[in-house]
Amino acid sequence: MFIEMMKSKIHRVTVTEANLNYIGSITIDSLLLEAADIIPGQRVWIVNNNNGERFDTYVIAGEPGSGVICLNGAAARKAQPGDIVIIMTYAHMTPEEARNWKPKVIFPDTKTNRL
Repeated sequence: MFIEMMKSKIHRVTVTEANLNYIGSITIDSLLLEAADIIPGQRVWIVNNNNGERFDTYVIAGEPGSGVICLNGAAARKAQPGDIVIIMTYAHMTPEEARNWKPKVIFPDTKTNRL
């Protein structure tokens, strides 16, 4: 049996852009991705602290050091620039693995989205 555990989290970043006319996804500063152990194309769950929306999409790497958090496509309807979001990934593991698991959690500055 496998259970789903939080793998990583980017805790409280500010949405910088919302691009409705893009195919879809979320663009995240690649330095934040590296620090949180998230890879381009990976599925992420997003929680919007401003309006309570919860949704999932996949990641596109943004310019390193840019602080970009851009919701693309339909996700752009779920958050607007200035909203605070939490971005999470999960992993499947055995209960034995889960007991000793330590997720990777980062806390960027919400004004700059930088560590």
